[in-house]
Amino acid sequence: MDDDARFMEQAIELSRRAVAHGNEPFGAVLVRQGQAVFTNENQIYTKHDPTFHAEAGLIRRFCAETGITDLSDYTLYSSCEPCFMCCGALVWARVGRLVFGASDEDLCQLLGEKGAPCAKLVFENSANAPQVTAGVLRDESLAVLREYFSSHEKG
Repeated sequence: MDDDARFMEQAIELSRRAVAHGNEPFGAVLVRQGQAVFTNENQIYTKHDPTFHAEAGLIRRFCAETGITDLSDYTLYSSCEPCFMCCGALVWARVGRLVFGASDEDLCQLLGEKGAPCAKLVFENSANAPQVTAGVLRDESLAVLREYFSSHEKG
């Protein structure tokens, strides 16, 4: 199994844990030099913070705990394409690479909404845009999203 699949599996497992902890199914893993250095799951309900998405929360916590604010040597794995807010956080933190499973358009199709290519739209005019690899373990990510949102509304 290659690194992208291995770390995406970890992000998807974090999305399952988020649900078990009372949150929506999104997970993120921060990797440097082939090692996972930090993980986070969506915590919007347990933290009572609608901005505590897996990715933005990971960046916030990692930078606060390490004092590192330039993540250009890091790859962020996300079970689902980061939203506009989280993509902005990736730009500000200078994340070097983003890998995600399901797209926002995939998610929104499940929700009966119109999605958007968030990463493309935010990154196309950003000087510090990460390299992007999309669709890694997409079906596995979609299965978790489909299961959760078949009985929950998007918060």
